[in-house]
Amino acid sequence: MKVTEIQERPFHQQQAVTQVLAQLTNEKNSFSMWRMPETQEVFLLVSESGPRKLATLDVESAKPGFAIAPFLPHQPKYFLEADYLYRFTRRELQVKGRFGWEKKEIALNEDDKNTNQVFLHFHSPEHHPTEDYPALVAAGVEQIKSGVLEKVVPARKQVIHFSAPQDWTAVFFKLAERYPHALVTLCSTPETGTWVGATPELLIRQDGNDQFKTVALAGTKPFDAGIDLKTVAWTQKEIEEQAMVSRYIINCFKKIRVREFDEHGPRTVQAGNLLHLKTEFTVDTRAINFPQLASVMLNLLHPTSAVCGMPLTEALHFLAEREGMDRELYGGYWGPVNIDSETNLFVNLRCMKVSEKSATLFAGAGVTLDSIPETEWKETEWKMNTLLNVIQS
Repeated sequence: MKVTEIQERPFHQQQAVTQVLAQLTNEKNSFSMWRMPETQEVFLLVSESGPRKLATLDVESAKPGFAIAPFLPHQPKYFLEADYLYRFTRRELQVKGRFGWEKKEIALNEDDKNTNQVFLHFHSPEHHPTEDYPALVAAGVEQIKSGVLEKVVPARKQVIHFSAPQDWTAVFFKLAERYPHALVTLCSTPETGTWVGATPELLIRQDGNDQFKTVALAGTKPFDAGIDLKTVAWTQKEIEEQAMVSRYIINCFKKIRVREFDEHGPRTVQAGNLLHLKTEFTVDTRAINFPQLASVMLNLLHPTSAVCGMPLTEALHFLAEREGMDRELYGGYWGPVNIDSETNLFVNLRCMKVSEKSATLFAGAGVTLDSIPETEWKETEWKMNTLLNVIQS
């Protein structure tokens, strides 16, 4: 496996990514491509060995790679080891070698239009009927009234068909441009199929300075251009929904007797075409002598109350009985592990499973005692539009 080397010439990030993908991927290889929030660098990880199944992810001992977990906690997680790791800046391509990042020259063929070979091995998404969503929300409200649940997050999906093959690499770059505050990902394995997403919700971060971070993100409003975020008013339902997610995180800290954490928020943040309430929690793992905190909290947090509900067992039972579909990777988590001494795992929201001529979009809404079924339906429409607006453009 080799990327052609030539003398330096003008560099085009998207074209370089497409050509390296075409050269390095085939029906046996798995790959993941991502762009971290607030950055312009694109990473490409290629795994010749394929996904390794895990019951749990040990963040601290894992090799550099990319983790993929489905929504259901009992299902196997997958880990792509970084057999080949590339970083595309705005100016150059770098490859991770024995001694760190090294510049790499590639031949940029202006006439090469044959990029479809990257996507010849898509796995077609399964189509499951979803019951009437407003009725599903109403059933959730009844379970909350009866005291069985405090909150539940039912989801739905929508299948879009195309008349011609889609260039999902181009969609990735459109998402990266449109949503600078999100983790944007394009990931393909034989086991999971191919997924594209732009998620704003950090699940866990552990950096090289022993700083752990997680966030509570909930409450949803459409974003209006020009609005001052400091003036956004939230309803009692949205405030309580976000508070539930924060309490869930705090209760996880209590279970493992971690009391030394900083809490900042809630505050209004923009995530593409939507607004959310966000609270950040940080812990100095060195100061509290808890180097395994990231792995422990990962197992406690997933699936979060923001994508499942509370109490966890009862919410999972309700969704299994009433939702009528397999969420697969939606509501799970994915992200780079121990890349440049940092792990960033995000809840897999605003995502779709894709094939050459179709895309299956997923979205959910947090249901509480004050939920109105038609309003929650609209919220899922807003969330799906995060991706639809980019595809249609």
